[in-house]
Amino acid sequence: MTRADNTAHLRQAAAARHEAAVGRARSALETLDRSGQSLTFSAVALAAGVSRGWLYNQPDLRSTITHLRTGSSRSTPPVPAAQRATADSVLRRLDAARDEVARLRSENAALRDRLARSLGDQRANR
Repeated sequence: MTRADNTAHLRQAAAARHEAAVGRARSALETLDRSGQSLTFSAVALAAGVSRGWLYNQPDLRSTITHLRTGSSRSTPPVPAAQRATADSVLRRLDAARDEVARLRSENAALRDRLARSLGDQRANR
């Protein structure tokens, strides 16, 4: 009796499992980055349902995790990706702040002038 050669099917199943694990890991990376949680190999492995060792053995995932970790290793807490400002929004906020500063300077000058007039009137009435 001869056995059927199932190696092609086994390879196909292994490749499908690998791709599913990579997809889960990428999804976990996006979710953790978007939520601002710490990006560690343990956190990604737990969220993706894979082992840390497997993550370390995947060069593209390993470099992505390392890159995201070093980018968020500042003294301030990481800003979730969904809340990060674009260059255009930062410029708009800067323009709005400049307009507000100009308005406040003008208002302060008017108030100083009113105060000076009021104090002058009080001195004149004494």
